[in-house]
Amino acid sequence: MKILAVDDEIPALKDLERVIREVVEEVELTMHTSAQAALDYALYNKVDIAFLDIEIGSMSGLVLAKKLKDIQPQVKIIFVTGYSQYAVDAFVLHVSGYLLKPVDTEAVRRELSFAYDQIPEKNRKRVRIQTFGGFDIFVDEELLTFKRSKAKELLAYLVDRRGISITTRQACDVLWEDSVYDTARKNYFQIVLMELRATLRKAGIEDILQKKHNSLAVDTSKFTCDSYDFLQGDAKAVNTYRCDYMICYSWAEFSMGMMEDYRREIL
Repeated sequence: MKILAVDDEIPALKDLERVIREVVEEVELTMHTSAQAALDYALYNKVDIAFLDIEIGSMSGLVLAKKLKDIQPQVKIIFVTGYSQYAVDAFVLHVSGYLLKPVDTEAVRRELSFAYDQIPEKNRKRVRIQTFGGFDIFVDEELLTFKRSKAKELLAYLVDRRGISITTRQACDVLWEDSVYDTARKNYFQIVLMELRATLRKAGIEDILQKKHNSLAVDTSKFTCDSYDFLQGDAKAVNTYRCDYMICYSWAEFSMGMMEDYRREIL
């Protein structure tokens, strides 16, 4: 993978270099502190991904991105900046990513996974969860199917909680909102939970569940999720959101409202 990094602040450029090398083992990384030097390099050398600061001396990163696209239309652009107000301009350019300084390995890994599908296998997470347009979970890009719809809905609700644990009572109140919470309901919930765990176990991903006495949660470090990326300001996730967060579940309306408020705030 051939990566170009441009930042007129040498400490920030060195920090970005360190993070990129931690994420991508086999990388041809070229760094410049000048936008013009980066353009001169791109005229004669292939670039797969360009990490660009937005304020680079006399030429802004936004202008540099346009010029790089003119030279190499296939190049993926990821902006790295300390200023969130440029997000709208970045989205208009249809860039592949937008990172706020200081960068960290997880954020760079996430943006690279969106921008370019040749990230080393060891850096990919096996589980990808999609919440826009419904709810689906993919393991090694294969759709996971559930025998019971309530088992799938339980997992969806846990994902919606983003790692915050729930009790059996809370889960029952959501999954069967019009039903009485009694022994029969608790017993049926245990059947649903067993089915969920069996499905995840068969796929080899049971570790995404964290079960303690009378509480249940998901381990958010075990998977990627479009809505999580959206709430972190990821450019691709923001661009793909169409007010369709988990539209198959009525209880998701509250979270959808929160996401709408966040979207208006950043745009």
